[in-house]
Amino acid sequence: QRDLRKVLDHRDKVYEQLATYLQLKNVIERLQEAKHSELYMQVDLGCNFFVDTVVSDTSRIYVALGYGFFLELTLAEALKFIDRKSTLLTELSNSLTKDSMNIKAHIHMLLEGLRELQGLQNFPEPESHH
Repeated sequence: QRDLRKVLDHRDKVYEQLATYLQLKNVIERLQEAKHSELYMQVDLGCNFFVDTVVSDTSRIYVALGYGFFLELTLAEALKFIDRKSTLLTELSNSLTKDSMNIKAHIHMLLEGLRELQGLQNFPEPESHH
């Protein structure tokens, strides 16, 4: 069951990443539709401490690649990156779901085996007639 918990926790983290990328995609699409050169927004500096800021050029965006690396992309490039990343994360979540189903099936099989063994032990031993 610990393996199952690990797989499900990993899948939940993948779902969170996927949701973040889809949210970013939505923001980028709205930026493209609005066609504003400047953007007024609030930035979270950490611990829910927000500051007002102005983004003077909305044609490019920095995307977190992971491991502390960021890449400056055009909005169109960022959308392509998000689509690829979303596809990979979806495949990973599907794989983790499959793994969790296999683990659940093994647990179920073991429990059924234990029930059968317990059921056999409950029957009285046959008496031998001499």
